Amino acid sequence: MTRPKVDGLYAITPDIADTASLVSMTRQVLAGGARLIQYRNKTANAVLRLEQARLLASLCREFYVPLIVNDHLDLAVEVNADGVHVGQGDASIAEARRKLGDGKIVGASCYNRLEHAFEAERQGADYVAFGAFYVSSTKPGAVRASMDLLRRAKATLCVPVVAIGGITARAAGELIQEGAVAVAVSSALFEVQNIQSAAESFAGLFNRNCNSITH
Repeated sequence: MTRPKVDGLYAITPDIADTASLVSMTRQVLAGGARLIQYRNKTANAVLRLEQARLLASLCREFYVPLIVNDHLDLAVEVNADGVHVGQGDASIAEARRKLGDGKIVGASCYNRLEHAFEAERQGADYVAFGAFYVSSTKPGAVRASMDLLRRAKATLCVPVVAIGGITARAAGELIQEGAVAVAVSSALFEVQNIQSAAESFAGLFNRNCNSITH
């Protein structure tokens, strides 16, 4: 089974208890051109996470866009998500692959450590994520990653590289030029007045840079 492609605008949902608002905002992001959605809610309980993940899985299928679940491997399995994103302390890449199967996406946070990315690639990750590249309101204490790291990752890794952390549409262009095949964005999408327009701005950057993006 062919796994979905990892590239373009990768939207990360905010911590929000209002499920109807979450679905509405995510629909606008998808209409604006998001290529992947990651369900991430650090404040929800298990019941709310299941409700939200099920609805987002259905919505993403409507748009033919993969849904990735952050951290919660069992939740990804339960809602038949298209993949899972793991960080330090989460399920291993091997366990995620075993439970999800070969047709699903397994992504890994590598923070600012290229050696973590080499190991994730060796274990079978489908993409690696570096960041934060800028100050992030979602993770204000996150370690910072550099453009030099992105350039070295592009030159040495075979898997797609995702950039994350405080990314605005203005900043995203440089990240794409330096080797990010996807940018993971939350606040700059979900905390603006016109969500669809913001998503279109990010998506348009990839359309303009498509000839220069390589894995």
